Amino acid sequence: MGKAKKTNWPEAIERLIVKYRTRKHVLDYHNIYQLMVMVLLAAQDRDANINKLAPEFFKAYPNLKALSKAEVDEIIPLIKSVRGHVKKAGWLQDIAQTLKDDKNIPTSMDELVTLKGIGRKSANVIMREAGVELEGIMVDLHVARVAPRLGIARATDANKIEKELMEILPKEQWTEVGSAMSFLGREVCRPTNPHHAECVMNDVCAYCLSKTKI
Repeated sequence: MGKAKKTNWPEAIERLIVKYRTRKHVLDYHNIYQLMVMVLLAAQDRDANINKLAPEFFKAYPNLKALSKAEVDEIIPLIKSVRGHVKKAGWLQDIAQTLKDDKNIPTSMDELVTLKGIGRKSANVIMREAGVELEGIMVDLHVARVAPRLGIARATDANKIEKELMEILPKEQWTEVGSAMSFLGREVCRPTNPHHAECVMNDVCAYCLSKTKI
């Protein structure tokens, strides 16, 4: 293949956004309290595992008010299958005792990242699902793989990838692009044996173009 022309990333990414825009979030939550808890628990773990334990957890602690009264030792058995469950139980208790009520859950980046166990990735997810204007782009482990493969980012660190994406893409795409890239990473751009022929980005993807002829 000849040398690829410079990619118009906002234009190219739009097709990915269109493909995945209507997809429901992979965590099966029913309100922002549940999402916040599940996002925290899902860090370094599998979404399917969090979805499995969620019903029992929320039966015991249906809201922040209930969770704020729980001892860490009472929380641990309900999340014992989660990686880092002891630490995460402490974070959940701290958040619950700090906020005390679901209505106090913040929806701004500055406020969310002050909560124990909530980083920029989690904050972006919560803000997106809450329907507020994003102040960044969600970069999970899938996005951290997909973005460098595409060639839209060069960094490997999630925060640096987010910064690169924010510099390249217009703000009106921030809400959807992280989720879209994540779904692409889950379904098509797998860590091994990515399905190049099925990828809607295969004509601009640096990794794909280096491996195949479409």
